[in-house]
Amino acid sequence: MKQLRILVVLPLYGGSLPIGRYVATALAQEGHLVEVFEAPEFNGAYNALSNLKVTTDRLSYLQNSYLNVISQSILAKVDTFEPDMVLALAQAPLNQQALKRLRRDGVTTAMWFVEDYKLFTYWKAFAPLYDIFAVIQKQPFIDELKNIGQPNGLYLPLAAQPDFHKPMSLSSTEQRKFGSTISFMGAGYPNRRIAFRKLVHVDFKIWGTEWDGDHVLEPLVQLNGARVSPEECVKIFNATKINLNLHSSVQAQNLVTGGDFINPRTFELAACGAFQLVDKRSLMDEAFNEDELATFNSMEELIEKIDFFKNNPDKREEYTSKARKRVLEDHTYRSRMQSLLQFTEQVTKGWPQRNDADVVLSDLPEHLASEITALTDRLGLPRDVAFKDLVWAIRQQQGALSELDTAILFLDEWKKLYSN
Repeated sequence: MKQLRILVVLPLYGGSLPIGRYVATALAQEGHLVEVFEAPEFNGAYNALSNLKVTTDRLSYLQNSYLNVISQSILAKVDTFEPDMVLALAQAPLNQQALKRLRRDGVTTAMWFVEDYKLFTYWKAFAPLYDIFAVIQKQPFIDELKNIGQPNGLYLPLAAQPDFHKPMSLSSTEQRKFGSTISFMGAGYPNRRIAFRKLVHVDFKIWGTEWDGDHVLEPLVQLNGARVSPEECVKIFNATKINLNLHSSVQAQNLVTGGDFINPRTFELAACGAFQLVDKRSLMDEAFNEDELATFNSMEELIEKIDFFKNNPDKREEYTSKARKRVLEDHTYRSRMQSLLQFTEQVTKGWPQRNDADVVLSDLPEHLASEITALTDRLGLPRDVAFKDLVWAIRQQQGALSELDTAILFLDEWKKLYSN
């Protein structure tokens, strides 16, 4: 596939935020030019509106107006970066007006909706405005998308980022802080709050937010329920003998719901080489073989398997080695992005041709060709990279510019002044 320019639009906050960063990294590793719209930088001001103590209708007006400013900022970034694709993560602050403008201008748009469509229903208002709508669930979601005017639904399950989610050696201090026989990392959804009360008698640590108000589980919650960074998550996964992975549910009648989509933690734990006990999901057999994940279908089965696996490290190792191998082969963000871009190219009948396809080697003196070749190799760019893309890549570097970098940037400014 040709090298593309891709603008990744992050959400203001939330669970899809780290996924967006993994996506941007994976696209860059695939050799594409990636710009990230850092929506979280706008989140502080958005939250400040809630502290104004104004009426509900005025607050709604202010919040919508501010979100429109963010959407206009994304359009400004598009005008500057001129991407081949705008890829938005779930909850990205792109409003309908901005999406209609991108469609009018012929900019390919995609969203990766990494949420439960039954619980988060805002997709109904936005899905038809994207060219591609990637989802983590299958039927009947794909047909429901077609029914509202989105024919290009793509099943794209979550994944892991192997250079981030990986086995690691921890210091004795880190092992004491993050380690335990059993742990859970995630938010305090109703089904989890009730389920975990059955485990208060074991060496069990709970990490994450939204656990406040539960006096039974409070002694198990770490860091006073503070948000755990992705880096800390990896340490928790590596330090724990048995990582519990119970998918979330807002209802507490069925503690183990037997739902469809597979959460990101399943792939991340596997990539870390960490052992997990995960509730069985209907889409799991497509992603993993039976001997790659230790699963459970009820709380009774979970408790039985905890008792078994905590005393059988060899059995844990059998699962972790196979699961890690599977993720590295099939479930990385690079493989997901390959699938997304191939699907997009097929649906859109190819990527639009750029007007800036001039080759940089033809723009510079012949005696500099070898130096330019070395520069493109260092930046991970193809030899026939367009001059504009080379300039963009140089500007993304950190630290002092080399003489060649400076010369290319000077030439770019000269071209802007005298090309017309």
